[in-house]
Amino acid sequence: MKVIVLGAGIIGVTSAYQLAKAGHDVTVIDRQPGPALETSFANAGEVSFGYCSPWAAPGIPMKAMKWLLMEHAPLILRPKIDAAMLSWMIKMLSNCTANRYAINKSRMLRLADYSRLSLAALRDETRISYDERMQGTLQLFRTQQQLDASAKDVKALAADGVPYEVLDRDGCVRVEPALAHVRDRIVGGLMTPKDETGDCFKFTNALAAIAEALGVRFAYGHHIKGLDADGAQIRTVVTDKGNFTADAVVVALGSYSPLILKPLGISLPVYPVKGYSLTIPITDASRAPESTVMDETYKIAITRLGERIRVGGMAEISGYTNDLGHARRRTLEHSVSDLFPGGDISKATFWSGLRPMTPDGTPVIGPTRVKGLFLNTGHGTLGWTMSSGSARVIADLVSGRSPDIDATDLAISRYG
Repeated sequence: MKVIVLGAGIIGVTSAYQLAKAGHDVTVIDRQPGPALETSFANAGEVSFGYCSPWAAPGIPMKAMKWLLMEHAPLILRPKIDAAMLSWMIKMLSNCTANRYAINKSRMLRLADYSRLSLAALRDETRISYDERMQGTLQLFRTQQQLDASAKDVKALAADGVPYEVLDRDGCVRVEPALAHVRDRIVGGLMTPKDETGDCFKFTNALAAIAEALGVRFAYGHHIKGLDADGAQIRTVVTDKGNFTADAVVVALGSYSPLILKPLGISLPVYPVKGYSLTIPITDASRAPESTVMDETYKIAITRLGERIRVGGMAEISGYTNDLGHARRRTLEHSVSDLFPGGDISKATFWSGLRPMTPDGTPVIGPTRVKGLFLNTGHGTLGWTMSSGSARVIADLVSGRSPDIDATDLAISRYG
């Protein structure tokens, strides 16, 4: 079957690879000159199979009000006259209940665990290298209140059989020795040992080359203008450099997915939530992290990538803007300097990207009401984490096979 994948980020490239392995004739279309040059370019680097939670959670509305008043706020809201923003925020707030949180986290963990197995299988078959480490994620708590509040996550992890360990101060220093320098600033942590780290940009580029060797064609520098559906069947992808015909189309355009679907009458509740990152060269390994540490106070991930530290986080709701705010950089610098002052911040590179967020935290993977049109998008902060599993699910669905996991509640139909 002739399949077109829209988007050459981590989700699009992994999808193309799995579709090619399934025997399809695959073309990837992207406006950038190469793979992983937008949201996948400099993300936090954490592959968080265990630290995998929806942002919509009980207590978040009250926390959000406090965050907005913090100097180093994990949440930044720039309200504007935007019906999509308002609709998305209302839907997200409706998911901030204990019942919805449990449902959403459970299905996210289901997909994340499947992605863990899928990524391991992909590594075995490709021998791909991307500054990977398999040393877990440490969610670091600076206050007893944060440690106590982690009980709901521990309950969900236990219910889904995900390994975890609740650590005291000494336990945190044991898994991240550099924290010995700042042990008085922490009270404990939650360790998810199956989590990994790695450079998403390196991975995506290496996998794109492997996919190309399998016969996948990459049409870079093509601006996608729209989709042509003949009746209820997808037929053509229209670009500024010509049209592409297809039997099936997989939309993996991240935050831009709703814009391409709207003319077809498909309302996809995905909205861009901007995140920021710093990439810092390591100068003192004894004061650098071994894996990923999630600073719970600022919601910032501090990750070891080879001889670099990647510091990523924050959630800025400001539409499709991608400017670099200096106040955001100061927050990243504050978190990493406070815990791991082992890098040269003066040589850091600063970046921002638009994460495609759904109001319930779970990505949208599966068919639409238009025959031949499939979605693999809305992964939010977990695109790198969920990419391999999502790709196998979408390849199975496009091929008419039943996925290895239940994917019925991942499709857009869950929104009614």
